[in-house]
Amino acid sequence: MYMGASLGGAVPLHAGERLQATSGFGAPAFDLYPSGVTRPGVTVGVQAGYNWQRGPFVWGFETDLSLLDGRRGPTGAYLTSPAYPAPPVFTLSSNSSANFFASIRGRVGYAWDRSLFYLTGGVAAGGARGPATLALGAGGPDAIFYAPGSVSSRMKYAIGAGFEYAFADNWSARAEYLFLNQSLNTQVFDNGESFIYVSRIRNENHLLRFGINYHFGDDNRIPGSIEYGSLQSGRNGHNGGNGHNGGKGESADTHDAPELYSVHGQTTHVAQGYPRFRALYDGPNSFPSGGKANVGSTTNLFLGLRLWEGAAVYLNPEIDQGYGLANSVGAAAYVNSAVAKVGRAAPYMRFQRYFLRQIIGLDEEGERERDPDQGSRSEVLESTQNQISGKVDKNRIVVTLGKFAVGDVFDDNVYAHDPTTGFLNFAFNTMGAFDYAADAWGYTYGLAAEWKQDWWTARGGVFQLPTTPNGFDIEPQIFRQFMGVVEFEARYDLFDQPGAIKFLAYGDNGYISKIDDVIRYAYLAGDFPPRFDTARGRAVKTGGGINIKQQIVPNLGFFLRASMADGRYETVAYTDVDRQLSMGVVAAGAFWGRDDDEIGVAGALGGLHGDRVRYFGLGGTSVYIGDGALSYAGEKNMEAYYKIGFGKNIDATFDYQLLVNPAHNSARGPINIFGLRLRAAF
Repeated sequence: MYMGASLGGAVPLHAGERLQATSGFGAPAFDLYPSGVTRPGVTVGVQAGYNWQRGPFVWGFETDLSLLDGRRGPTGAYLTSPAYPAPPVFTLSSNSSANFFASIRGRVGYAWDRSLFYLTGGVAAGGARGPATLALGAGGPDAIFYAPGSVSSRMKYAIGAGFEYAFADNWSARAEYLFLNQSLNTQVFDNGESFIYVSRIRNENHLLRFGINYHFGDDNRIPGSIEYGSLQSGRNGHNGGNGHNGGKGESADTHDAPELYSVHGQTTHVAQGYPRFRALYDGPNSFPSGGKANVGSTTNLFLGLRLWEGAAVYLNPEIDQGYGLANSVGAAAYVNSAVAKVGRAAPYMRFQRYFLRQIIGLDEEGERERDPDQGSRSEVLESTQNQISGKVDKNRIVVTLGKFAVGDVFDDNVYAHDPTTGFLNFAFNTMGAFDYAADAWGYTYGLAAEWKQDWWTARGGVFQLPTTPNGFDIEPQIFRQFMGVVEFEARYDLFDQPGAIKFLAYGDNGYISKIDDVIRYAYLAGDFPPRFDTARGRAVKTGGGINIKQQIVPNLGFFLRASMADGRYETVAYTDVDRQLSMGVVAAGAFWGRDDDEIGVAGALGGLHGDRVRYFGLGGTSVYIGDGALSYAGEKNMEAYYKIGFGKNIDATFDYQLLVNPAHNSARGPINIFGLRLRAAF
């Protein structure tokens, strides 16, 4: 692993500006040409990566984040063409642009002595234009045009080459050229009267930058002796490590030494489809009744670095591509939680997590065990995603601060939680009525604390809500809109088999619509179908649930979740369920001599509050559902999968789901959904 910083310059390829007159104008003579303000600028940033080497050949990956000065939208007064009436001027006011770029790139190179020549390329992010306002002539209601931030449906990418020289044992310097394509920055200016301007700026740049990197070396262990006494590595005898020792025959004390860093990755691809099914009608948020198939994927890197005793920082860049089935609508218990809800044909990149975690030991005598892994049946960490291997006090406090998913800390269940390896349906990976804070990708900013004692754990957290329910952006002002959540976990043995029960409660405090007010407004204004954005005001939506995991015999376990929420209010950030019960069993392949295989079967029942039934019956839509009408009946789901493992890190899963009354609607379905999931990890 290596980390470093870079400094350089960037030269844009396209500096001109044009606002193309489209709808309502009908002639190119009405096009507007503000003076371009994009110019060469400085770039400064940080990078982290990981290399493998065999002989002189080196390959690996790198992720980086850099500021990129000089890219902004025009602001000022400009002349129009003679086609416009007097006064022949227009003004533009542009908000701040996303003057940064980030990337996940592969690298391949040839090493000669202390020198490395390499090629690099991958997916990029950033470079979007901010919202803008256009005013024609002297202004007036019809002469004011508003544009949101720019969007693009094309892939952003960076390709290039570089030279790196190791001037010391752990330090290297490099020079690198990149061609950075941040796609078309497309903005639509609309005056609300069917007159539209379109701005399309091709954002491409030549970059030359110089950097310095620190390389952590072959030994990924904190040096020095660490006294753990004669304790075993974990309750199930696992000895930890993920191959970093390289078979060098270190002593047990060295093997148990804490990792300095962790590097992991995974890519998951899901194809799902269904044949034609019975439906009296289709609506805007329905599964099309004629049949449908879609493919989507997510690819993640999980980077972690230990900072000081008990503390580590983590970074998760992600590349998403493709679509959830029917573009992520059609069922409240949606059928694919492994693929991003925000679908795009071209791959795009985001930093989904970046957070600090501090572990504070509470055992005075220093009793140590390995750090627990949220998704491990053994609850004994070796080295895994977002977790650095090392022993900690059995009784401890864990504090997590930054951007991450609420489900990283709360509502975990070892038998049903991770859609990249287990069940795909929403109903089985989270409490359906747990309307937790998140952006459209499932992440938010927050603070969580866990207090773990011998047989119990208490958790609490506060997280930012989206700016508008189910929006893309998180509320930037702390505590203006937020969620509070608490959870208590009790661990026990039942007939000598381990189990746990969790009790969770939450409250969403923000600007949320009360459904009854929305329906009243629709009748008073004669505005149908009803819309949530007509009656948003300050409110608190509450809910909670129970989460049980129970081992039946080794390699066979049972889970159950039951949850309810205050259905008088709209969905804030998750899905359209006000009460749900789900349960299932999961068996590991060791049962039948296939250690890396797994089979799971589960079922769920979900329902809506009466106000929400009325809302959907009047043609309203929400996050995942809205058929234009509703013959209400509770949604019923069943899922079964068989995962074939090709070693520990590659697997293929065959998945089947049955949806009865999809979107709580007895006039549609049932639907038979077939899926194939392919996953690889390191």
